[in-house]
Amino acid sequence: MQLHVTPAPRRRMIVGISGATGIIYGLRILEVLRLLDIEAHLVMSKPGERTLAYETDLKMRDVRAMADFSYGDADIGAAIASGSFRTMGMIVAPCSVRSLSAIATGNTDGLLTRAADVCLKERRRVVLMFRETPLHAGHIGAMAQATANGAIVFPPVPAFYDRPASLDEMVNHTVGRVLDLYDLDAGLVRRWSGKPERTPPEAAGRSEILAKERV
Repeated sequence: MQLHVTPAPRRRMIVGISGATGIIYGLRILEVLRLLDIEAHLVMSKPGERTLAYETDLKMRDVRAMADFSYGDADIGAAIASGSFRTMGMIVAPCSVRSLSAIATGNTDGLLTRAADVCLKERRRVVLMFRETPLHAGHIGAMAQATANGAIVFPPVPAFYDRPASLDEMVNHTVGRVLDLYDLDAGLVRRWSGKPERTPPEAAGRSEILAKERV
């Protein structure tokens, strides 16, 4: 039997943006994936599109241009809806209560939640940047069920040990910690050394790196 070996494709990451506040996290992840030469596959829910209008001055065409491939949430026949389409996994940033609940129960209602469910069944990493507070028992139960299914629930809680000087630095640190879960290092995280340190002068320039890329 003759085998045909094809070259390995670029590493791929699915990015889902749902209808919760904090769309900056999804946008920043897309920016960083491009810098790391990771092929980004974007799916955005309709509520996510509304959040884009509320929280930014960007248009949908601008966000689609940040990804290598973009799909509508109703496109359940898209490549990312199949387990045979190999990826590193998926990040939902931000992740709404509705999306979390659908992923937790497997009751998928669109491409975003279907893609997450596919990654879980294929035992690929799924990180849910859940944006809700305070929490009631239903939220906590859904987080527990999603975790039992293999997802990682990652509320974007900021860290202050590195003394962030801006909102941009806080976002970068959180995004860097999420990407750590995929063994991707974009140099956004100042690693804890075991003792507090003064913020080095070069730390002030970290947020400028991505800012220059966006110009």
